[in-house]
Amino acid sequence: MSRPVIKWLKRGVVVAVVGFGLLQIFPAKWLGIPTQDIGTNPPERFKFDGPPEVEAVMRRACFDCHTNETRWPLYARIAPGSWLMARDVHHGRSHLNLSKWGDVDEDERQDDRENAWDQIQSGEMPPWFYVLPMHPDAKLSDADKALLKSYLLAKSEKGKGASKDPDKDSAKAK
Repeated sequence: MSRPVIKWLKRGVVVAVVGFGLLQIFPAKWLGIPTQDIGTNPPERFKFDGPPEVEAVMRRACFDCHTNETRWPLYARIAPGSWLMARDVHHGRSHLNLSKWGDVDEDERQDDRENAWDQIQSGEMPPWFYVLPMHPDAKLSDADKALLKSYLLAKSEKGKGASKDPDKDSAKAK
């Protein structure tokens, strides 16, 4: 490599290190990112009322964003990863927080279950950016989806005409 290229590479590394350091002290709330809860979880909890196998699937694929039992890994304390995770958890809890199910009636819980199934069936949940690259175990298999469907739609009108095979249901919808 020529001297000018090496000189520019060194400058680039210095700028990157300084920029990364500044990100750590920059107040992300100026950007509208709710960072005040990074690394903490509100105290409210609701005992999950589903079978243990359903709870296991939901713990690995849903609970980080949709309960007050978020696992905050090391990268969740370093900007800009902390900003992204705080935004996603805040957004997930605002749409569905299973930890607050103790405050709502059974009809609202069933609406939440049906909406959750619609999101899972459409492939929107769990989102790809949660699954890859950090949580590949959160990817739902066909067996996981069938298990979740049986739980989520057990008391539902939607579930009464549905078959046990999620693929057949999606073919009927088309």
